[in-house]
Amino acid sequence: MSRIATVALAICGIALSTSSNAQDVTFTKAWELLQQQNNSLAASRANVERYQQLQSAKKSLNLPSISLEANYTRLDDDVTLSGEQLAESITSPVGDIGGLLPPTVIGALGSSYSTLAEKDVFTSSIRAIWPVFTGGKINSAQAIAAGQTEEARAQLAMETQARYEDLAKYYFGVVLSKQVLNTYQQVEQGLQQHRDFAVKMENQGQVAKVERLQAEASLAKATVDRKKAERDLDIAVAALTQILNQPVAVNPVSELFINSDPGELNEYVSKTLQDYPGLSILEAKQKQAQGLIKVEKSKYYPDVFVYGNYSLYHDDTLTSQLTPDWFVGVGMSLPLLETSGRSNQVQAAHSTVKQIDYMRAQAMQDLGVLVQKTHLEAEQAIEEVKGLEASISLATENLNLRKKAFTQGLSSSLDVVDAELYLAQIQTQQHVAQYSYLIALNRLLALSNSMQEFRFYEQRPLTLATHS
Repeated sequence: MSRIATVALAICGIALSTSSNAQDVTFTKAWELLQQQNNSLAASRANVERYQQLQSAKKSLNLPSISLEANYTRLDDDVTLSGEQLAESITSPVGDIGGLLPPTVIGALGSSYSTLAEKDVFTSSIRAIWPVFTGGKINSAQAIAAGQTEEARAQLAMETQARYEDLAKYYFGVVLSKQVLNTYQQVEQGLQQHRDFAVKMENQGQVAKVERLQAEASLAKATVDRKKAERDLDIAVAALTQILNQPVAVNPVSELFINSDPGELNEYVSKTLQDYPGLSILEAKQKQAQGLIKVEKSKYYPDVFVYGNYSLYHDDTLTSQLTPDWFVGVGMSLPLLETSGRSNQVQAAHSTVKQIDYMRAQAMQDLGVLVQKTHLEAEQAIEEVKGLEASISLATENLNLRKKAFTQGLSSSLDVVDAELYLAQIQTQQHVAQYSYLIALNRLLALSNSMQEFRFYEQRPLTLATHS
């Protein structure tokens, strides 16, 4: 089965849920559910945990490394030392010691030998190495790990804001679909009353047959539009239910609204430039780049370390007996010639820091423009909603007059239908403007990391006139 078919079946399954099983959810509650159930946010949180564990792992770089070692070595033959070789190797202030020994002793030494090590060698020991000075490698590695954790947290915040904006579109998209459906239902109801009245007037000989046919055709078109609006609402509800990962259909109970104003522009800009997680990501990347500079510079310094070794087991041979059981020491390593290109790597790291500085400056400019643009969109939506109030009043009055004129034979059925549809069009346009305002408002709240303040806007909506 194709992916499209699977999604379609899932949508149909949710859409067929009865209204009695639907759960009423406010926008604030929907946001809580999304944070708890959304897989994308869960993945981002797991990513943060991953980098936290990696950061904790870097703390162990300050500790010594202790290892248990065991070795087996196979030699081609036993390591032996003859008496003659021993005599020849001994030096004395009085000259060759062999000339001072009796011939019987020299003969005995020549035919004797000592086994220093057997050809099968077994050893076991505990070895420890503790870095004392690394030129800043350890501190830099820990700083880079901390920057990676900060970047993961900022990415989680970015993902959270993106999901918040998506939720606003899905949630209020359902509310808008309900409003559109309600409008079409009113249109259908009005045209049904008009059709019934046209039939009655035709039977009384007050209007021509064409007027009744016009009323029936308009009613049929309104019924088709209403059914389409119902299907659009079912699809919108299914999509919202899916992103909230709920087992039953979700019924939004929050309404479309506007406020007298969306808030102060300068405050949004200030909070966005201070709290926007995208800037925090760049700051974290800059910290990592600065740590990389220190890592590359540390290659010019020696590594100093303390080391020790303790033998746990050795063969019962002369060499093993002469070898001490333990030893400690201090070591130093400094590359005189290495192939990584230290100076170029340092310059490359400096260039990365510059690049991030420019990216941050550009991002701040773009954010300022985006906030201003979104704020203007919110204000424009408010003005549109207010401006359409007069048009709705006019369209409502015009519809009432057309209906009265039709009963008096002074207006045609088409005039009544046009007046009904024009009122529905203006009402729908106003609902769309309210939806646009809420999308812009929630984008402003997301950009400024102020999503929790939505309830304050919801609690003080601008009251609009009611039309009958």
